[in-house]
Amino acid sequence: MSRSFSGLKVWWIVLVFILIIVVLALSANYLGVRPTVTGSEVEGVALPEGFAIDVYADDLGSTLLSLGGPSPGPRMLMIKDGLLFVSIPNKGIIGILPDRNNDNVADELQVFIQDLDYPHGIDYYDGWYYIAEESRVIRVRDDNGDLEADADSLEVLIDNLPTGGHYTRTVKVHDGELYLSIGSSCNVCDESNEMRAAILKSNLNGSNLTVFASGLRNSVGLAFHPVTGQLYATENGRDWLGDNTPPDEVNLIVEGGDYGWPECYGKNIFDTDFNNSEYIGNPCNDSGRIQSLVDLQAHSAPLGLTFYDDDTFPEKYQGDLFVCYHGSWNRQEPTGYKIVNIDMDTLQVNDFATGWLKAATINGRPVDVIVADDGSLFVSDDNAGKIYRIHYEG
Repeated sequence: MSRSFSGLKVWWIVLVFILIIVVLALSANYLGVRPTVTGSEVEGVALPEGFAIDVYADDLGSTLLSLGGPSPGPRMLMIKDGLLFVSIPNKGIIGILPDRNNDNVADELQVFIQDLDYPHGIDYYDGWYYIAEESRVIRVRDDNGDLEADADSLEVLIDNLPTGGHYTRTVKVHDGELYLSIGSSCNVCDESNEMRAAILKSNLNGSNLTVFASGLRNSVGLAFHPVTGQLYATENGRDWLGDNTPPDEVNLIVEGGDYGWPECYGKNIFDTDFNNSEYIGNPCNDSGRIQSLVDLQAHSAPLGLTFYDDDTFPEKYQGDLFVCYHGSWNRQEPTGYKIVNIDMDTLQVNDFATGWLKAATINGRPVDVIVADDGSLFVSDDNAGKIYRIHYEG
């Protein structure tokens, strides 16, 4: 009896071991490459002819591929009076990266404000710095100009935001109104809180908070067109529908618009995996959902975006929309890890900066992109802990 039990136990151990090996093999295959962060140079980044890329700031926090939760590196960027501001959620700070000797390299990371709750979005308007934390939106001033937020100026504008799930909160101020993007609490579900998977709008003091647009699973990047004032946003589609479904998106946001999630994606494709009910016709079109403006490769994870409104780059890039692809984590063949430019006349998507993804190595994950005062682009990388400067040399 003892010998039989012992043999059975051995077989169970063997079976469990085999199952572990199979699960690890499948996971490795489906999750794709595991990244490593190597060096501080950018020689491997490919750009169109005439462009160059340099490291503007380094050692801002780095990690292996983050599969959720606050990234330790730099995220969203803003320029005020020639100074580059950056959010670093995991450190709880908004920092400033001054370049006092004008050598296009940051002198230091100066803390503007600290002890925040995963700060992400930042914007400036009329003497106030607006900061979106995971659980609230605040604003502060720097009236004495010492590049530190005045402690007694802090005002909580919007409190008790829903937490968990997608933690990023992106804030923008436009035409005297505040816009706030909040991602979903899940991969795909019916949200009980209307503030989730939406872009909200309020007065500058946080009053009259309403849902501006809904059905947006995770719109991390917000950008207003410099001429028309229209709002554009990136959208990260759901997971677990395969390597190429659903597309990630760039959307033209209109007030009151429903952009489909969780039931619809892309060009109003109905998600039968989430809702397998039978309908006559297309419930996405019939319910007035707004389809994507531009479909992007699934799992590219588009985050920050900006319109190029300077004349330093060649004419073909002027007016283009630049978008950072943070990169896939659940695709058999990794994708993303680059910056694209979108021609707003044709909506053609073109590779602009590539090379952070090489075979089994990921050297960086672009997050946000903004136009600097000299017409160059600043790009944040939360995986390598860097800020890059892309400029045109001709």
